[in-house]
Amino acid sequence: MTSEALELLANSSCTELLKSIPAGVCLLDQNKKIIYWNEEAERITGYRAQEVYGRSCTFLHCDAPRQCQFLSAPTSPSQSPDNCTFVHKDGTVLQLARTLVPVKNDQDQVKGLIEIFIDGVGHREVEQERNALRSILNGMRDPLYICDRHRRLLFVNQAMRELHPFSYDQPCFKALYGRDRICDECPMDRVLAGEVVSQETHLFGTGRTYEVVHTLCQFGETTESKLGVCRDITDRLAIRHRLQQVNRELDAFVSMVSHDLRSPLTPLIGFAELLEERYSHAMDVIGRESIREIRVTAEKMRDLLEDLLCLSRVGQITAPKKPVSARAVVEEVLHELDDTIRKQAVDIVVRELPDVMIPASLLADMYRNLLMNALKYGLGDPARIVVSSREHEDRVRLLVSDNGSGVDPSERAQIFTPFTRGRAGECHAGTGIGLATVAKIARTYGGQAWVEDTAGGGATFIVELPLP
Repeated sequence: MTSEALELLANSSCTELLKSIPAGVCLLDQNKKIIYWNEEAERITGYRAQEVYGRSCTFLHCDAPRQCQFLSAPTSPSQSPDNCTFVHKDGTVLQLARTLVPVKNDQDQVKGLIEIFIDGVGHREVEQERNALRSILNGMRDPLYICDRHRRLLFVNQAMRELHPFSYDQPCFKALYGRDRICDECPMDRVLAGEVVSQETHLFGTGRTYEVVHTLCQFGETTESKLGVCRDITDRLAIRHRLQQVNRELDAFVSMVSHDLRSPLTPLIGFAELLEERYSHAMDVIGRESIREIRVTAEKMRDLLEDLLCLSRVGQITAPKKPVSARAVVEEVLHELDDTIRKQAVDIVVRELPDVMIPASLLADMYRNLLMNALKYGLGDPARIVVSSREHEDRVRLLVSDNGSGVDPSERAQIFTPFTRGRAGECHAGTGIGLATVAKIARTYGGQAWVEDTAGGGATFIVELPLP
């Protein structure tokens, strides 16, 4: 022991130290009389200090005096705890784990004895639980580690040890990440505050990418520890990258084809309208119907290509840097559809709407498709459409409700598939892409879309998105 340590202990209160020990402490004189009894000893045995002072320790033990090691004072501390039995004040027999420490004078003569004891059954149960926990953690295929608030490693499982050799003497940022200082993105403070943090990172020496989920845990006596569970996502990221590349190529192809096919439709529709306007009087019925059919079919093709272009550009627009006002977008879309709304005498109610992290152009496409869908298929008498929103946990739901005939439950999933229309669509013109575009916008920005019944009749289309 260093001189500094001796000086520190000399200036410390021994009584306070004994009180703080999380074990029963009993001090005996040379006659085996109890002269000190701490609070933990009171808790374990039920005897208060005043009840045991001056009494022989034998009244506490079930062991016969000739068998009890306690009565033959050792000359050196116990190397490991032994088991003995105490009798609780209420008569219960306690199985305790005990350590004996002799107290000597300067002449190396034993002047007393310190007995330190803990609940042996509880101790064994704790050890069994700890060993079971270690076995479970070592059996996991995902590498994991546990460190304390000072970033000292407390445990790593077998899967982590198989990745690369490391030392418990090193802090986590050195042993696991190969860094000489605390990671800039270290989540320790957030985890200690109760937050669950997920990060993508590279473990030292593996050359692979891991998703590490950090959570607060208790390990042994350390109540403020951080558990990091690492899952190898290298292959998943590669697959996602390939899928994104394929989707970009597909969207580019659809965009190119739609643009190239739409170009010749403009003069085709224009010439059909010109023939119909100037020369319909010179044509017979078959001629006029043929010209009309050419124009209507070309217009359908144009609408289809425009919807395909809208669908293909969903994943190509850069996400906004700040939230976009949904109410402002809805007002712009309603202005575009003003003629149709007036013609059909529809009462449209716009309630409070949030800001969302979706590009304004795509948000307009989404609301345009939902409102056009309601104007085509969802009008009751009197016609009414409600645009609203509501929060649900950490997400927001954007709603467009109508009071029409509703959507058959058997069609609710398929109507969000491209080129699929419900039975109500048989009576109206359409391309079957509008709701598919709504669903793709929702998926692209971390949400989903579905349809429910409107209270009192009709359909409510819901787009759920994360809160900004």
